[in-house]
Amino acid sequence: MEIKVIADEMGVRRSLTRIAHEIIERNKGVDNIILVGIRTRGEYLAKRLAEIIEQVEGVKVPCVAIDIRHWRDDRDEELPLPARHLQLKDKKVVLVDDVLFKGRTVRAAMDAIMYHGRAQEIQLAVLVDRGHRELPIRADYIGKNIPSSLQETVNVKLREIDECDGIFIAR
Repeated sequence: MEIKVIADEMGVRRSLTRIAHEIIERNKGVDNIILVGIRTRGEYLAKRLAEIIEQVEGVKVPCVAIDIRHWRDDRDEELPLPARHLQLKDKKVVLVDDVLFKGRTVRAAMDAIMYHGRAQEIQLAVLVDRGHRELPIRADYIGKNIPSSLQETVNVKLREIDECDGIFIAR
């Protein structure tokens, strides 16, 4: 199996910095914004975006993780609904994930967000968009567009989990 490095630690950092600036610019600041990371890697990416935004704007943006397992459409067993503990009603939610592929994870995450309260708006930030959508979902903020075949695997590694940062494609 051949593994190609698409982005190293600096590349990931640059992509996240650009996404953070785009979030600030599009929303004309960070008022009423909450970053919601999809567990697991989206959670860590959201925390990093919050740190960058705080450095730039001097404002601490709320950042939470969301568990979407109950809303996934690829599970036979039904999981119980989680407690409603997130305050998302009337917020500008920036949903954060590592890789956007078919769109099913994002669809489940949007259902989870709406369960916690009707958001004013949902925006999507992804580190990698690899195409091959099955649902009409697009990201508002993209770190890297990586055209890939269905036979390839795109992997994002983060130091919090994998002890290094990088984006890799396996053929």
